[in-house]
Amino acid sequence: MSHLLVKPRGTTGLVHDITPESAGWGYVGFQLWRLAPGEVAGGALGDREAILVFVEGKGRVIGAGEDWGEMGERMDVFEKTPPHCLYLPDGSDWQVRATTSLTLAVCTAPGKGGHPAARLGPEGITLTPRGKGTNTRYINNIAMEALDVADSLLVTEVFTPAGHWSSYPPHRHDEDRFPDMTYLEETYYHRLNPAQGFGIQRVFTEDGSLDETMAVSSHDVVLVPKGHHPCGAPYGYEMYYLNVMAGPLRKWRFANHPDHDWIARRDA
Repeated sequence: MSHLLVKPRGTTGLVHDITPESAGWGYVGFQLWRLAPGEVAGGALGDREAILVFVEGKGRVIGAGEDWGEMGERMDVFEKTPPHCLYLPDGSDWQVRATTSLTLAVCTAPGKGGHPAARLGPEGITLTPRGKGTNTRYINNIAMEALDVADSLLVTEVFTPAGHWSSYPPHRHDEDRFPDMTYLEETYYHRLNPAQGFGIQRVFTEDGSLDETMAVSSHDVVLVPKGHHPCGAPYGYEMYYLNVMAGPLRKWRFANHPDHDWIARRDA
């Protein structure tokens, strides 16, 4: 199995705990909790900031010394409604007690103390189409560059219809040379509908030093340390993924693969 494909460790509790150390990089961390009603997730962020994403279900939240009440609304991620999210600065403690079955993502990156704790969504998050033809997909921008809500984190959700491609044309953001490109590590948390489906993700560099093609299942995470990283959803199965990106500069600048950039130019 590819070292870039991380399978969940079970079906309940903390099923993913990806750290910079375990991923072999410097910025992005990702946890996924799957809780039954009454179960609790929590932690201390230390020098990292976090965005809690209520992927599915509801829970009562305490974070950064505040009681945020019950958060969450959609019970199935493929409802495609805007998610409830919470930004927490570095130095925060947090706790979520599930009030329904709950899938909770905890996206982390280095914090700089530059932003206060704040709700993100569902207000202001609108499902937006991107691409054309079978490259069409739908985006819930949670905390991308246009929103000055975090020190390091960039977070978004993507819904890819069955038979479509996504993160396509192939593109990369693995060099720190702004304004042409920014270095951003990235995780993809995948879901498929119906749940027994699979998707395809390839991670590859132009020089061939990295070239991994993976079949992804629901609740798998793919690590993207460098290179291009397109996804495909087979006929019959729609794909969701939650992206987490971070690097030395909180800006998203990328370059399409030179062999495939003609697709973006044609569709512009």
